[in-house]
Amino acid sequence: MRAYALRRLLLLVPTLIGISLLAFGLIKLAPGDAAAEFLRRTTDRPPTGQEIEQVRRELGLDRPFAVQYARWLERAVQGDLGVSYSTRQPVVAEFRRRVPFTLELAIPAALLAIAIALPAGVISALRPNRPVDHTMRLLSLAGASVPGFWLALLLIIVFAVRLSLVPVAGRGGPASLVLPVITLAVTPAATLARFTRSTLLETLGEDYIRTARAKGVPAWSILFRHALRNALIPVVTVFGTNVGHLLAGASGLAVIETIFVWPGLGKLAVDAISQRDYPMIQAFVLFAGTTFVLINLVVDLSYAAIDPRVRLDRAPGMPR
Repeated sequence: MRAYALRRLLLLVPTLIGISLLAFGLIKLAPGDAAAEFLRRTTDRPPTGQEIEQVRRELGLDRPFAVQYARWLERAVQGDLGVSYSTRQPVVAEFRRRVPFTLELAIPAALLAIAIALPAGVISALRPNRPVDHTMRLLSLAGASVPGFWLALLLIIVFAVRLSLVPVAGRGGPASLVLPVITLAVTPAATLARFTRSTLLETLGEDYIRTARAKGVPAWSILFRHALRNALIPVVTVFGTNVGHLLAGASGLAVIETIFVWPGLGKLAVDAISQRDYPMIQAFVLFAGTTFVLINLVVDLSYAAIDPRVRLDRAPGMPR
């Protein structure tokens, strides 16, 4: 386990370097002049050619790409991701302010999704091809297919406008969390329920499950001690991906935060793109990629704890 964890930590270094290179390089491929955009944002007037050349020298934009990237990466490692063109504040400070707001949505949404998905998937797997199974499969298909923005607008119309049970948008009291959390939880819950059903059905058909039944092992013990635990690895993998999307402020979260006017990372990314705030976009890509890498590491390390048959320290083909 320790050797495997050490190998994965070492692999993080080239992966993170690749993510940083992607974050920095994509901005360089964007149309327009970063120096001119910086001046327009900071002076609120059209810049002159002389001013643009001066800012290009000050920002190091006249240097070769490799030199610019090395300088940016050195500062990023030290926690300096530049200054936002739009807010004129350090990018890191803006991220620190926005991350707790995203966590307010992401953590409850992830917990709600798993709380709905696991029971639904288990019930569906225990009653295959019966009315309850067909109902669960239909609901999970609908939940996975419905667009998040459409569901968000529907919930706003019904529960905020018509029934006046919760606020329409904005970050207020606990009631303001209800609609965005439900909207974010629907798609992950539907996907996880389908994975739980399929993997559990496959596991329940294994020989060792039939042997346990023939020995008279109680049904609850077969389900929770044998079948469900061995079927969790694909579910945990998908759950980790969904958590990464929520924590990293990916496209789904960005849309939901924009609709509900929630001041999280998703809305920050949308605003940065619309305002061509290059330092903020670079920081967001770097943050999102790093978040996904770390979550995948945690998921990989959790396999051995979930299924004792998994031996992470052994190479393929080695005896147990």
